[in-house]
Amino acid sequence: MSDVRIETDSLGEVRVPAEALYGAQTQRAKDNFPVSSLRFPRRFIEALGTVKAASARANKQLGLLEPETADAIDAAALRVREGDLDDQFVLDIFQTGSGTSTNMNANEVIANVATQTLGGALGSKGVHPNDDVNYGQSSNDVIPTAMHVAARVAIERDLLPALERFASALEDKAQAFDDVIKSGRTHLMDATPVRLGQEFGGYAAQVRKGIARVEAASEELAELALGGTAVGTGINRPDAFPEAAIAEISEITGVAFREAENHFEAQAAKDGYVAAAGALNTLAVSLLKIANDIRHLSSGPTSGLSEIQLPAIQPGSSIMPGKVNPVMSEAMMMVAARVMGNAVTITVGGQHGNFELNVMMPVMAHAMLESIEALSGVLDAFRERCLEGITANRERARELLEKNPSIATALNAEIGYDAASKVAKKAAAEQKSVREVLLDMGLIPEQRIDEVLDVRSMTEPGIPGE
Repeated sequence: MSDVRIETDSLGEVRVPAEALYGAQTQRAKDNFPVSSLRFPRRFIEALGTVKAASARANKQLGLLEPETADAIDAAALRVREGDLDDQFVLDIFQTGSGTSTNMNANEVIANVATQTLGGALGSKGVHPNDDVNYGQSSNDVIPTAMHVAARVAIERDLLPALERFASALEDKAQAFDDVIKSGRTHLMDATPVRLGQEFGGYAAQVRKGIARVEAASEELAELALGGTAVGTGINRPDAFPEAAIAEISEITGVAFREAENHFEAQAAKDGYVAAAGALNTLAVSLLKIANDIRHLSSGPTSGLSEIQLPAIQPGSSIMPGKVNPVMSEAMMMVAARVMGNAVTITVGGQHGNFELNVMMPVMAHAMLESIEALSGVLDAFRERCLEGITANRERARELLEKNPSIATALNAEIGYDAASKVAKKAAAEQKSVREVLLDMGLIPEQRIDEVLDVRSMTEPGIPGE
């Protein structure tokens, strides 16, 4: 038995592995684009299967395909959606910029599975990849549709729940640490007091704002290009097709989608995708700040700030016994860097909507889904293995605050800026507390010092001592 079969496409004969479920056009693309090991993520293949199943159902409803053909396509597409046929999606993401090769990969696999279901031979095109599976569609509206479906489903199912859990954990820590008064820092230098709970509350607010931005981006991704076919005009598709198919996509995914307001915009531009990447980029900036702060606040244990303590989850050195590092912060920082790089890729890709079609869609889809997956994963990992186990080192926070010369800021209303500046400088130079310097200099009656230097009151609006 031969290990290949001969198939044909519009360019002629192609040798395809005998047992492969894909066909001639997929094989050509496999041969033409041996660029990297990068393949479309699971979420994208799932979305492609969803689009093809929904299209088959719409075509059946509209009487455009024979019921048994539509049902066979539907069943095969659902297998694609569920991941049963992932090994048949063999193409590099660095391929034709429209993703035509991957659309045909899906069409050929689904057509062959459906053909076999109906009793036909592999490669016989009893169910045709173009005429049946791709009926009413074009790669130019299917791929941007799958991009939006995959990204929106991943955001709704994975990222937003992880963000909600993360924000809630930060809010819990903000409440737990509200009584811990410590040195604030600006320019990495000592500043007036803050509560550790206020710092964590700031982190929680960053994440809450990030959630709102991601939610807005997800809503923009709800618009689908399906129905525009080749250039946005809708040639070769029935008028009722996009509405029927998109309703099925919403039903299959459990996430709401709608037809694009303007099909020319939806296929020629990828502004919604760029906006979503921007929301993820902003979120990455927030997480990088949070991760960095947490690792610096925990630095030590003897030579750093050590105002908080992180869970010890693994040895930190192959040579220094007992060393433990802020590894979860470092993992989050690396994810943030990757997401920022992916945002650049998507931004550059968005600039290549040449006339009626964007021609960098595969790499944009890969970058987007990688960012969503990595963010979702690191949020949960950081929360479970680091954030929830953080404890406050109250003694160390008190020690550093006591020596903080910026406490002298509270003296401005009492003795004036110039005199307060002298107190701060003297405290720093002599390694004394502001309280000790005030006693030495006799600038304020001793009984008044406690009122003016009430550090808790310094963490709220108002004038200390009043």
